[in-house]
Amino acid sequence: MKTNVTTVSFARGTAPVGDTAVFEIYIKATPEQIWEAITDPLLRAKFSFGVQTHSDWQSGSGYRAGVPGVLDIAEGTNLLVEPPHLLVQSFTALWSEEVKAQGSTRVTWEIEPVGDSCRLTVVHDQLPAGANAELYGGWPMIISGLKTWLETGELLTTPGSLMYADGEAWGEPS
Repeated sequence: MKTNVTTVSFARGTAPVGDTAVFEIYIKATPEQIWEAITDPLLRAKFSFGVQTHSDWQSGSGYRAGVPGVLDIAEGTNLLVEPPHLLVQSFTALWSEEVKAQGSTRVTWEIEPVGDSCRLTVVHDQLPAGANAELYGGWPMIISGLKTWLETGELLTTPGSLMYADGEAWGEPS
């Protein structure tokens, strides 16, 4: 018996089911530690390829993410902010004309305590049909970097961190 199964691959752009990509990881940290790492611009840059996200973190307020003085990465609205457990944001990618053309999507960060650890679920949904894999393909590296940094205090080497380590990929001189 042969089944017709599509392999899930971020590289091939086959990861989302419908308009949704879901990423889940367990982190030995408190909800407050995870929340701070997500919302503090300097901490966020440690595991997010140097990208800082700035906001007042209130429901209805805006946010902007980028490499300061170099490149705007994303902008949107904080649709729902419930520290330290839930952050729902609209997400408009800005780093290239191709991703700008994809329009606004939504990213949800859900932090749920599990004993002395937490489950972090990142849902990137409202993706357009045939969404550019650049919109959601970086999440596994970002949340793995978050986990490593919170649990060990060390930075995680990923293809993304290697690509952006010297600043050239962002347009900075080396």
